[in-house]
Amino acid sequence: MAVIKSFIKKEAVLCIAFVCAVITMFFVPPDGQYIGYIDLHVLSLLLCLMAVVAGFQACGVFRCLTYELLRRCRSGKLLGLILVLLPFFSSMLVTNDVALLVFVPFTIALLAEMRCSESVIPILVLQTVAANLGSMATPVGNPQNLFLYSEYSLTGAEFFGTTLPLTALSLIALSISSLPVLPGKLPAMKLQEEKIDNPIKLIIYAVLFVVCLLTVFHVIHFGVMLGIVVLCIAVTDRKILLKPDFALLATFVCFFIVSGNLGRIEAVNLFLKNLLNKSTLLTSVGASQIISNVPAAVLLSGFTDNWKELLEGVNIGGLGTPIASLASLITLKLYLRSEKPQGGKFIFCFLAVNIAGLVLLTLFAYFI
Repeated sequence: MAVIKSFIKKEAVLCIAFVCAVITMFFVPPDGQYIGYIDLHVLSLLLCLMAVVAGFQACGVFRCLTYELLRRCRSGKLLGLILVLLPFFSSMLVTNDVALLVFVPFTIALLAEMRCSESVIPILVLQTVAANLGSMATPVGNPQNLFLYSEYSLTGAEFFGTTLPLTALSLIALSISSLPVLPGKLPAMKLQEEKIDNPIKLIIYAVLFVVCLLTVFHVIHFGVMLGIVVLCIAVTDRKILLKPDFALLATFVCFFIVSGNLGRIEAVNLFLKNLLNKSTLLTSVGASQIISNVPAAVLLSGFTDNWKELLEGVNIGGLGTPIASLASLITLKLYLRSEKPQGGKFIFCFLAVNIAGLVLLTLFAYFI
């Protein structure tokens, strides 16, 4: 019983998605159309990207990048800017959750050593917002982008034309917000030198990452990519194949079923279409606050052809409540495990910054 409770607590979103899928099955009993719900292209890309990023992490890429940047830093304002922009830019290639898993623990340890404990919460909140907003810049930055890019067969021009203006505004706002967080003069920092653990493996993972990108842009078939990535990793470092978040993949499968079944229920179909016809942007932003942006993207895509506002909405909708983006929960969990956490203060700061960002970007997207 304790094991079940632990699993439910750890994989709450998967459990909710599974229950929702089962409930919809009572209204639409399983049949041959269920196979068509599952997007193997998206699932294969997610699996391969998570494996490749885990390989990069095992080689020490992110540790080395952080070390090289911070050892050159002497100003508090500059350090604050670097700590916030590291997850912003890295999330564009390695996803928002991976960026936070890498940089949040490092930031907590670094600021503790510098005796800047009062700055931990604002920096972590800004890092979380940065990872969520930076990830919207590319198709591989987060799962909802990857799904929508594939679902609507978008071109690079269509995708980047939609996301880059929002990304540019986010970069400006985050840069301004991060400058005053740390004191201007920093104490001496003791940084441990970091080196790449295995340069040959790094080259292999870099090549595999290019293969994934070529699949994203429809140059290589996803089946070919899957075979290449799995075979190469199995030969070079098979334990990496256990690193991907299989719960996330299972969550996607469940929401594929939910979305497919809801699309076949006439009353639900009409309700969602009416909301989306009024404003796809606001509907997707609102839905993200309740069920998080990844499930919102999968669900709402079945009811609208307005991919532009849906893409904007689910990315902007990653701001707001802690569950709006599942990556935000990573920061919260890591912070609560640190020494003397202040959960209430963190939530207050998180909501204040996220709501401000949500309003700013929603207004920008809605009117401009």
